[in-house]
Amino acid sequence: MYYVKKRLEISASHSLSLSYESKCSALHGHNWIITVFCRAETLNEDGMVTDFSHIKQHIMETMDHRNLNEVFPFNPTAENIAGWICDYIPNCYRVEVQESDGNMAAYEK
Repeated sequence: MYYVKKRLEISASHSLSLSYESKCSALHGHNWIITVFCRAETLNEDGMVTDFSHIKQHIMETMDHRNLNEVFPFNPTAENIAGWICDYIPNCYRVEVQESDGNMAAYEK
């Protein structure tokens, strides 16, 4: 099995729709750190699991400097974002989404 890991940082805002009162219900932003883990039993014709630049392009074009509430049809929690990225990136099996120094969510298939 071959593995690759891509770490990138984006800036994006969101507000959360929650069942309780929270300051996160107001629009606010983060410098998100996103780590994407991909794997494949065999390499593609270029000798790669997934091109690092393609991972970056997919995420940057979709999420960087955007209001994530306008991008996604779901409540843009770190957990939901991690699950969406994992389904969106080819060969991805795990995603970690860190919205601040002490807060990180992960999704793994």
